[in-house]
Amino acid sequence: MTEISLILFDLNGVLYRYDRDARIGHLASIANRSSNAVLTAIWDSGFEDSGDAGVLDADAYLRGFGACIGYDITEADWVAAQQVALTPIAATLGLLPRIRPEVRCAVLTNNNLLVLRHLATLYPEVAASVGNRACVSAEFAVRKPDPEVYRRCLVRLGVAPEQALFVDDSVANVVGAHDAGLHSHEYIGPEELATELGTRGLLG
Repeated sequence: MTEISLILFDLNGVLYRYDRDARIGHLASIANRSSNAVLTAIWDSGFEDSGDAGVLDADAYLRGFGACIGYDITEADWVAAQQVALTPIAATLGLLPRIRPEVRCAVLTNNNLLVLRHLATLYPEVAASVGNRACVSAEFAVRKPDPEVYRRCLVRLGVAPEQALFVDDSVANVVGAHDAGLHSHEYIGPEELATELGTRGLLG
């Protein structure tokens, strides 16, 4: 059996809790719009998905975001709204230092290029752990669960699919990774993940 040399984690839902409603509420407050108007303008319209797919670079995404909600949002405003929505899952993050030192950790998240620009501010624990191995779907012009995003990500990371384990809380994303040739695991919680990693011999 091929030895796993890389664990590729999803970000929101695995390493951090993400409260979209809190983010929408913050945006609605600063833009003086209703939460439903913000939801419709950004998420229901498909704008956020287009950012995740790399249709827009970071600056164009920010301009488009402001245009959608009818407010000239600053980069600092946008980052602050993201921060409101994020809470580290300490028990999962605590597993990263326990992973065998020869096994690298990386991240693949469906997100836009502005998230990548501010990754160290938004996800400081992950930035400290994985460094430049934090990847967003926009870099690869395709979103999870399309198998191609995993392949492109692993090319960048220099790892063959059969040497990687992908962990995500979305069944569809786990299936997409499996279809791309990766080992894959559905995240239920930190204790269950610790058991999985221990069974695979990936914890020191």
